[in-house]
Amino acid sequence: MRKRIPIVWDFFIFTPNIISVMDIKQYLDSTYLKTAEQAGLSSEENEKVVQKAIQEAIDENFKLIMIRPEFVAKARKMIKEAQSKVTIGTVIDFPKGAQPLDYKLAEAKKAIEDGVDDLDFVTDYEAFKRGEVELVKSQILACTKLGLEHGKIVKWIIEVAALDNHQIVQISALIKNIVVAHFKESEYENVFVKSSTGFYPTQNGEPNGATVPTIKLMIENSFPLPVKAAGGVRTFDEAVEMIKLGVKRIGTSAAKTIADGGVSQSGY
Repeated sequence: MRKRIPIVWDFFIFTPNIISVMDIKQYLDSTYLKTAEQAGLSSEENEKVVQKAIQEAIDENFKLIMIRPEFVAKARKMIKEAQSKVTIGTVIDFPKGAQPLDYKLAEAKKAIEDGVDDLDFVTDYEAFKRGEVELVKSQILACTKLGLEHGKIVKWIIEVAALDNHQIVQISALIKNIVVAHFKESEYENVFVKSSTGFYPTQNGEPNGATVPTIKLMIENSFPLPVKAAGGVRTFDEAVEMIKLGVKRIGTSAAKTIADGGVSQSGY
């Protein structure tokens, strides 16, 4: 008999074949976040791409469909009609995170009204780099409070490609310390630290998303908060590697390709 090899947690014992379809999909946040302009499409064409992405998430039973705020209501309608368990995520103050707190809160409240499940806020990482820590702290506290009070999962995108290793450690710990100081222990699992938007421009082919070294730093310094690896996960094996490191979610625009064992050419 072939030896069964534990590859994630003690209570999750997989063989390589078993994890390839059923289980990996429950880590995948299937993602489409391009505007029509970014995609080189008309508004109508881009909306059809979004609708196709939502339908694929329903058909494939991915954990979540991650879309821009203006499409949350459409996703809620489609998922309800399909009687699907797929959850809906959206991004707030995307992709730069530089808007003031009122903007972040207003955009999040609208998404909540439209039926969102997960709110992925972009941290004002440039303000953090400038030393405006109190501003960043106030945004993290207020937005996290809003999300948790409405029963939503909150994720904070720190944009690792814009940070050096020391800054990744600092901002991961900052988010953790705010949550631990102000929220119940039972709520920790609902506040993630997330690596990337997938839209940060880098030079010389440097990665703009999750890498093993950055994810290790995030996990070490955000615990007990969970971590989401977003951007740069292109194959099934890379997804499994991230899960083995301890990530709880993986954001990708190629969820079906990864689940099917293919290789994605997408940058996110």
